[in-house]
Amino acid sequence: MTIIHPILHALTISGIMTWDILWSLILGFTLSAIIQAVVRKKTIARLLGKDNLKTNATAAGLGIASSSCSYAAVAISRSLFRQGASFINSMIFEIASTNLIIELGIIMAILLGWQFTLAEFVGGPLMIILIAVFYRIFLRKKLIEEAHKQANIGVAGSMEGHAAMDMSIGRKGTLLQRLWSAEGLTSISHIFVMEIVAVWKDIVGGLLLAGAIAAWVPENWWKTLFFSSHHNWSVIWGPIIGPIISLLSFVCSIGNVPLAAVLWNDGISFGGVMSFIFADLIIIPILLIYRKYYGTKMMLFILGSFYLTMVVAGWLTELILNSFGLVPKIHHVAAISTHYLSFNYTTILNIIFLSIAAWLFYRFVKTGALSMLKMMAGGPSSHNGSHKSQHC
Repeated sequence: MTIIHPILHALTISGIMTWDILWSLILGFTLSAIIQAVVRKKTIARLLGKDNLKTNATAAGLGIASSSCSYAAVAISRSLFRQGASFINSMIFEIASTNLIIELGIIMAILLGWQFTLAEFVGGPLMIILIAVFYRIFLRKKLIEEAHKQANIGVAGSMEGHAAMDMSIGRKGTLLQRLWSAEGLTSISHIFVMEIVAVWKDIVGGLLLAGAIAAWVPENWWKTLFFSSHHNWSVIWGPIIGPIISLLSFVCSIGNVPLAAVLWNDGISFGGVMSFIFADLIIIPILLIYRKYYGTKMMLFILGSFYLTMVVAGWLTELILNSFGLVPKIHHVAAISTHYLSFNYTTILNIIFLSIAAWLFYRFVKTGALSMLKMMAGGPSSHNGSHKSQHC
């Protein structure tokens, strides 16, 4: 019983968090699928060849429209780089597609509060601007050429199949006509399921890790680490330590939001939360992928540049929002302190959106798309790099 009780406590916290964000997860993935259904990856690569302020902004916008899990974003970024996108634009696309996405903002609002969602759309663009400036000053042409040679060797990651798929709608017509057509609905269902398959391990892992840390790690330990009793030091230290915790946690994408909620509940600064969330692109498994894709030198350059800009973006985001009085003063997350579920609006929304998810999964299976999962796992060599939605 001594062992079972703390395990049940951790699982209870994870379960309550899951229930609280379930409907928002489904909503986010659905909206993301709708956007991706009308955006073609070949078009993206063609628009990002030149490196200037206009194409940087385009890369950010298209990244938001092509939201993905962190692993898929890294694979797609490499694919775009191989197809002619500049290295800076491919990195900007990667940052935007993981840190400026709809589902992330919704879940942050549910678990942390709307102020954090606002901070996402303040800090994300700041990080992109900082990366663009940093790369223009310090990134050398020789290093880019070496990275391009390595990128073309053909070392495939686990998400290469997902990166190579193009599930956008091929038919013509108005936006609504395309989306409500048989092809459109099928495309949305395919993207919806594939995105969930790509990211579910991170979400489950993040929820379980958050529950375990909330239940087992003493709150005073975190408060000491974050200098919670010394506000000025906490504001400076939070964005510095945040990415390091993220790097070591092995959790990325949307899955790091529950852990961010635990860190906020235990005293990390507002900017520290944001830098922690931004750091999903420098966790150790992804650094190893960078090394395979671009070589050791470029991997170290990406690590250093991303870490520096994440820290600065965390500082600036807190400074900006604090100047408007928008930084919450109380560190409290309801899902962590609550130990029971009740029938409320969350229950109703979960029922509605679970029904939507069930229908999308049904359409996915009905249109014979199960083979796509094998393609996704097998990499681009297992298919021709594109997928056209079936009419049904």
